[in-house]
Amino acid sequence: MKEQTVLRVVAKLLIPYLLLFGLYVQFHGDYGPGGGFQAGVIFAAGFILYGLVFGLREARRIAPPGLLEGLAAFGVLLFAGTGIVTMLLGGNFLDYGALDRHDPVHGQHLGILIVELGVGITVAAVMVSIFFAFAGRERAE
Repeated sequence: MKEQTVLRVVAKLLIPYLLLFGLYVQFHGDYGPGGGFQAGVIFAAGFILYGLVFGLREARRIAPPGLLEGLAAFGVLLFAGTGIVTMLLGGNFLDYGALDRHDPVHGQHLGILIVELGVGITVAAVMVSIFFAFAGRERAE
């Protein structure tokens, strides 16, 4: 395969901004458009672009499948764990106001941030895992 120098240089310039925008969408999601799902897809798009340009072997070295499985599980546990903590504090499942008794509004912001982070981590890990699963398959002739 011919070396794609321009494509590699453009990807190396673009990927950090793509990941930074994913973080912006993640942490700005409770105040405006965005949130965990959108940020997870944007973040995964950065890794998928890396895999398309630099090859699957290199992408799997950066994001090993075992790490992706762990991150997907961690994101779900973060989401569900937040709900369980709110129940242990006397509220309903995902009743974020229970996270801060003195200022329920602060508890709402904290809960949304944690839950959306869990969603973002899970979505990014699953999207990259799906890409690896389909990109690594042999074509039937």
